[in-house]
Amino acid sequence: MDKTTIYYDKKVKMKDPIMVVGLPGIGSVGALVGEHLKAELGAKKFASLYSPHFMHQTIMLKSGYTRLISNRFYYKELKNNTLVLLLGDTQAATPEGQYDINEEIVRFFKSLGGTHIYTIGGYSAGSHYIQNPRVFGVASDEATKKALAKRGVIFGAASGAIWGAAGLIVEFAKKHGLQSACIMGETSVLEIDANAARAVLEVLKDIIGVKVNLENINKIKNETDRLIRELEESTKSQQDQPRPKENFPYIR
Repeated sequence: MDKTTIYYDKKVKMKDPIMVVGLPGIGSVGALVGEHLKAELGAKKFASLYSPHFMHQTIMLKSGYTRLISNRFYYKELKNNTLVLLLGDTQAATPEGQYDINEEIVRFFKSLGGTHIYTIGGYSAGSHYIQNPRVFGVASDEATKKALAKRGVIFGAASGAIWGAAGLIVEFAKKHGLQSACIMGETSVLEIDANAARAVLEVLKDIIGVKVNLENINKIKNETDRLIRELEESTKSQQDQPRPKENFPYIR
């Protein structure tokens, strides 16, 4: 394999497709959102993306076989649209790979007749656990920005750079004449932040027009809350303990 390639499992006739990109990233927010939508909606895989820009790894399977790491496209027919989900094991390991793969993703989606892309990411907002995360956004155009702002997405308050697919796909969408936005859940110290993912899902389900049961992701959130409380209580208890007097010997 000498270039990024997308292989079809099956061709699917789509109706005004919209795409949600949920790849690994900060707080695993995008991956959590994408995997939750796939499971809740019963989305089916129709294509896979392979690239020499991915790390030289294979995934070990329970069957005893292996598979190449990849990004995968799923679809679900909705009332007025076809929802396309892009999920995956990884992102490109180099800047050159990021540019190559993410433009190829946009080209592929446009070839399906798609016009709207929403990338999902995490917005790192500090070193403390955020109980009530906000949802920030950037958009490719004024119409998309206004539509998302009406649903509670905050524009202009976040700052800094967006790394990887979440930001580059928005830029390549503009280049290829598509409407796009990056929706980011406020996160902090957690590698897997279900709280931030839940905040994004609350907004996203209205944007794409689906009913989503949040019970499973609420379980992860509640378990995280419990672990954070236990850690805080343990830390406070240790801080409250009287310290023994220290007797340092004199050393010449």
